[in-house]
Amino acid sequence: MKPSIREVPADEVLALRTRQREMAGCQIVHDSIHRREGWTRTFLIEVAGNPVGFAEVAIAGPWTGKPTVFEFHLLPEFACRVFELFERFLRVTGVRFFEAQTNCGPLGVLAHTYGLGITSERILFRDGMTTTLPANGAVLRPLTDDAEIQTALERRRGGGEWRLEVDGIEVGKGGILFHYNRPYGDIHMDVSEPYRRRGLGSFLVQELKRRCWELGAVPCARCNPSNVASFRTLQKAGFVPCGQILVGGFPESGSVD
Repeated sequence: MKPSIREVPADEVLALRTRQREMAGCQIVHDSIHRREGWTRTFLIEVAGNPVGFAEVAIAGPWTGKPTVFEFHLLPEFACRVFELFERFLRVTGVRFFEAQTNCGPLGVLAHTYGLGITSERILFRDGMTTTLPANGAVLRPLTDDAEIQTALERRRGGGEWRLEVDGIEVGKGGILFHYNRPYGDIHMDVSEPYRRRGLGSFLVQELKRRCWELGAVPCARCNPSNVASFRTLQKAGFVPCGQILVGGFPESGSVD
């Protein structure tokens, strides 16, 4: 019996998605768009009438007018059929674009196998070590109260912000976003140009990491591959690269056989 690929309501793959999140062991960058009505199409993958996986296609926001597969997951016992099932998915859906997180499921490998015009949009980072960088006179002050941060943690939307000061002057800002799968928090920061190259950015990231752990979340980060200063700052604060977001396209449907 040929495998079946059919569109279903998102709730129909909830059990599969929950299992996939547990297996991933990392921040899933586009996890939040499942909660945005009308942003995705969900496809159930079945073999002999049994559910064996699912795929998600983004259709709104930045993906309006260019349906883009961003998740493709199979149960472990069907991983040996990943190419066959993905080719069928492409033929049935006609999807022509992808946005693949390389450290989360097989889509990164599939993108390299079938994709065209592949580029890296983001480098993903996980926390690799605890650092003890000096403050160099800097002080971190909260801009978001604890109650609001806890609400963001529970609802998986929003986050907290902090201000970095030197001698009472604001020199940078940073924050933690909780839009992603539990228990991850995405760290972001910026230091004003006159105060860069003094170690303040790495100190800010270090302290945001510490606050993230204190809140019961796991710190993560990402940056543009061309932003060398940014990924060096992240690495100095103990982050290590763990994956990429790859974007590109597929050949015309039917030419993947």
